[in-house]
Amino acid sequence: MRILIVEDNRRLAESLKDILKSLRYESDISLDGPEGFERLMSGLYDGVILDVMLPGMDGLELLKKARSAGNGTPVLMLTAKSDTEDKVAGLDAGADYYLTKPFDKDELAAALKAVLRRGGELIPDVLSFGDIRLNQSAFSLERGEKRIRLGKREFEVMRLLMYAKGAVVSKETMLLKIWGDDGEAVDNNVEIYISFLRKKLTFLKASASIVTARHLGYYLGNRLGQQEHMPSGIDSLPEKGGRSE
Repeated sequence: MRILIVEDNRRLAESLKDILKSLRYESDISLDGPEGFERLMSGLYDGVILDVMLPGMDGLELLKKARSAGNGTPVLMLTAKSDTEDKVAGLDAGADYYLTKPFDKDELAAALKAVLRRGGELIPDVLSFGDIRLNQSAFSLERGEKRIRLGKREFEVMRLLMYAKGAVVSKETMLLKIWGDDGEAVDNNVEIYISFLRKKLTFLKASASIVTARHLGYYLGNRLGQQEHMPSGIDSLPEKGGRSE
């Protein structure tokens, strides 16, 4: 999952990024309100950690503007203020949870988990497609009694494909969701991890497979009756080499 951190204190923002990394979240940092709003509206993030006091546009204004525009991304607000009125103002603006500074790692982890399953929408521990399962707690790909552990990037790529439920996920979306601001990330990064995942699916002897939609991206299909899983309007021909992957 990718979290947006909107915090003007660079040291705190970097500390939050380190904590999120230890909790297995990817994250990006915005140091002011306008940039934070622009990133929030991109639709690339699963959740937001938002400070109240920000240059350019404060957190309350940012959140009200985003909610008015129809953005429902879960938001955890941070502030040094502990007054009830401030908390109420944040919740009224559309925040899902309010955390007062200072806080420890465990408190942040619990608050973020609560935010990401707001409204009773519990994030499933296991995602399934065809005959495979992605265990999000164990970072493993499973079929029947067989399982194999995934690396961090492999896991993120497979998670995006699982959530898409057979729809095409473009390389651009994968690069933005998984590598974020890493300027060194290129299309080849995606291809490498797709190759790794295909080998692991072969090891599991899975009928589910990662299919290439030429010039568009990748999606999950089924080796047995792959046409049945082909997204509408997508060219079913494999990439050059004649293999149906």
